[in-house]
Formats: sequence, C-alpha cells, structure tokens
Amino acid sequence: MPSVADLTDALDRALPQTQCTRCGYPDCRSYAGAIARGEADINQCPPGGAEGVARLSRLTGRPATPLNPVHGSEAPRLLAVIDEAWCIGCTLCLKACPVDSIVGAAKRMHTVVDALCTGCELCVPVCPVDCISLVEATPGRTAWDAWTPAQADEARDRFAFHRLRLERDRTENEDRLARKAADKLADLPAASRIDDPAALDAKRAVIEAAMARARARRAG
Repeated sequence: MPSVADLTDALDRALPQTQCTRCGYPDCRSYAGAIARGEADINQCPPGGAEGVARLSRLTGRPATPLNPVHGSEAPRLLAVIDEAWCIGCTLCLKACPVDSIVGAAKRMHTVVDALCTGCELCVPVCPVDCISLVEATPGRTAWDAWTPAQADEARDRFAFHRLRLERDRTENEDRLARKAADKLADLPAASRIDDPAALDAKRAVIEAAMARARARRAG
C-alpha cells in the first residue's frame, strides 16, 4: 500500500485542478489528502465527473459511485466573461481567481484570459456590480472530455503561484505597517513618550513583535 503522502500526490494528479472548492475543501490537493486519509468520498468532484470518479476509484480501490448531488452535477466547462462596460475595477475578482486568469488594475477595466479560466465560478459572487457571467466553453463535452491533463497541470502550477503571490502581498503589507508604526513612534515628541511608560512599553512590544515576524519570514 502506498503511503498517505504518495497516495495524496497520485490523487492530486488525477483531479482536474479547477480549484473550485465544490468538493467541500479549499483546493484540489486538500481534497486529495482527505481521500487518502479516508476522510472524504471519491465522488465529490463535479468538474472531474464520472471519469474523475473512475480515476480515483482505480487509485484507491474503492468502488466507483455516482457523483454526490450535494456537490453539484457533471456539466460542460464554464468560462467567466466580464461585462467591461460595467466593471468598476474593484479587483475583488482578481483576488478570488485561484489561477490568476483575470487581468486588470485598480479602478481599471478587468478581463478574463479565456485559455486560463478553469470555470471555478469563484469570481461571480464577489463582484459587487454583477458584471461577471458564465458561458459554456465546451458545449456537449463534460468533465475530462472538456479538460486535458496539460490544462490541469498548468492550473495546478498557476494555483501554486497564486498562493505564493497572496502570501508575498500579505507579508509585504505587514512589513509596511510595522515600519509605519516604528516611524510614528520615532516621531513622537520626547515628552509624550515618557508620560505613560506602560502605554509606551505596550506599543514597543507590538512593534517589536511585528518586526520580529518580518525578520523571521525573511530568514526563512
């Protein structure tokens, strides 16, 4: 029997990597890990469809069962389309897209790179002006008939980069806030720094902790 880690790798490669979260897990690899640990069924991935269940069945030795309707049904792959006339450039869809298939800038019109969109639908609910619609990208073709291993591999790589980018943005923002707080403390008049030693110590502790976290991330 393969180890849980090896089985997770194999199951992850068998999933379509749309990162749609419809399986009930935050990403395809998390779902693969749950299957490998015996915590999830193999019929929870609508984008993989019946063929996807069959692939997971072969890897796990579990019987293939119909897709669980709780998680959705097998259907043609969808493509997100932005109505550029209504887009306000809020950037919420950029943050929601797990594979960075949407391009644009703050207060500027956004658009979807069709070839990269996985049809995950995650951009739709975050749009405050409802300017994103979904159209069928593969009429008559569903699951792995509408998606290729090469597309799945690219989506997996783009999702990994998306996560790294979000983490980089988060740490850079924390560093910026820590520097700003340190600068404000340094600019305080000397009298105000000694009027309340306890408050000063509390501020210093917060700033030093933030800067320590930043240094630890850079060292890591």
